[in-house]
Amino acid sequence: MTAVAGALGPAAQVPAPPGRRAALRTTGLLLGLVLLAVVVLASLAIGTRQIPLHDVWSALVSPSGTENDAIVRQLRLPRTLIGIAAGAALGLAGAVMQTLTRNPLADPGLLGVNAGASAAVVTAISLLGVESFDLYLWFALAGAALAAILVNLLGGSRAATPVRLALAGTAVNAALFGYVNGLQLVDLGTLETMRHWSVGTLAGRDADLLVKALPMLVAGMLLAFGLARPLGAMALGDDSARALGAHVGRTRVLSIAAITLLCGAATAVCGPIGFIGLMIPHAVRVFSGPDPRWLFPACALYAPVLMLASDVVGRVVVPPSEIEVGIVTAFLGGLLFIHLVRQRKVAQL
Repeated sequence: MTAVAGALGPAAQVPAPPGRRAALRTTGLLLGLVLLAVVVLASLAIGTRQIPLHDVWSALVSPSGTENDAIVRQLRLPRTLIGIAAGAALGLAGAVMQTLTRNPLADPGLLGVNAGASAAVVTAISLLGVESFDLYLWFALAGAALAAILVNLLGGSRAATPVRLALAGTAVNAALFGYVNGLQLVDLGTLETMRHWSVGTLAGRDADLLVKALPMLVAGMLLAFGLARPLGAMALGDDSARALGAHVGRTRVLSIAAITLLCGAATAVCGPIGFIGLMIPHAVRVFSGPDPRWLFPACALYAPVLMLASDVVGRVVVPPSEIEVGIVTAFLGGLLFIHLVRQRKVAQL
């Protein structure tokens, strides 16, 4: 636990009194609920066409068939719901990944999930002629699962260590993205189709995709929350975790399964959106601390805030065009990554 606290800076190493710590965590979660409500309203009201909040409310509770009603209910509401679900999944997957690997720079892509999903979708488009986003969902999920299984096997399966998992994930990522880029270069039709999926966006996604992916998202979240206690023990090191009664190998395998379900389903619906799983755990540790029992719910709450806020920013910076949410989060995540590396605190893990 000292190592994890060290990664968060000097202030994190001085434990707050239990009462103050509980109050800080509760306040942080309540603030997250307020921020989520604000960005949901912003997502429904702000865009190429600005819609007053009272019209948004009317469209939701008593639609009268106006154009504003159609925009809110048919375009922005599905987009917002997908952003909430995908954001929560990516944030939670990032928290599980960082806790599992004891690496503050880890995000779900480290397990090859994004690369596996992309490789499966590009194969479906180029070699199988698939053109339906509904089918992309299942190919992306299958590709994410196969990539995660491969990384786990290369990392040593139940005997895997955080370092071996990270190295195996890096190798699989490089190989799969090389395959994706190569297939797109030799098939321009695939390149044109993939660019609409691979950039990572909430625009143009049908709510039916979310309905189909929801069982996987819910299963991944339940599994992640159920692993909070043994993952907290593993943050002390494998030997200490075993002494505390945690099943290290089983916990690691189930954690990889949770990450695959969460990130695979989110990637299948929205395309690969990076850095949310990296940024949010760092941000919420300010009040949640490193304990996964508090960290995981906080990440699941604040990640949709970042996702929707980034989506709203992308709508308004270059009107009437939009910047995809994946580009906005990549820009923000790149700045955070540079900040973390410059502080050199990651070396303390």
